Amino acid sequence: MTLPASSLPCARGDAVAPHRLTLDVFFDFVCPWCLIGKRHLAAALERFARLRPEVHVELRWRSHVLLPHTPPGGLPYQSFYLARLGSAEAVAARRAQVRQAGRAAGIQFAFERIAVLPNTAAAHALVARAGAQCTPAQHAGLIERLFCAYFLEGEDIGDTAVLARQARACGLDPERLASADAHAAPHTAGEAEVALGVPTFVFNEALALSGAQLPEVLLQGLLRASGPADRSA
Repeated sequence: MTLPASSLPCARGDAVAPHRLTLDVFFDFVCPWCLIGKRHLAAALERFARLRPEVHVELRWRSHVLLPHTPPGGLPYQSFYLARLGSAEAVAARRAQVRQAGRAAGIQFAFERIAVLPNTAAAHALVARAGAQCTPAQHAGLIERLFCAYFLEGEDIGDTAVLARQARACGLDPERLASADAHAAPHTAGEAEVALGVPTFVFNEALALSGAQLPEVLLQGLLRASGPADRSA
């Protein structure tokens, strides 16, 4: 879903050290706006790195399962959205909206390929285990791969065999992930973040922007959270 930008106060925001910025990204794999927001964030981060190279951004991916009561085996995707939105015309209109926004972000959504609406708990668990032992680039790459597997290729990312195959495609060993950190739990959204919906971007635990914001809006959030530039150099 898309939501207007909003602020989220947090008393811990002032505790972040200079030249370091934390960015919590709350997401779920069945939300197409989360993939759009992720692409917009990548563009914003690239621009921010050029403007403020002295600031290190720590990305922290936070899981939020939008439909936790989905059966482990998933639900029929097309009929689920037909019942959810009420008519084939409403489904087509919603998908046209998402496709238009996706094209601007370089995404070609293939909703017609999706057969199963998955329970995303297993996907989030895999991402959590990867985050515990992989590099940030590998972690973000796995998240991107799972989004693409679902929305572009129609894969059932609730299936553990599919998840293992996608992990291998990222150069990761799913068996090693499971055995090395079997008790890793996903970072989940708190009540305030859930109220804002997904995607939500929280800068320095103090400022929140919700919805698939454009790169320039996310860039302004990064600049605001990073504080004034250091002119001493």
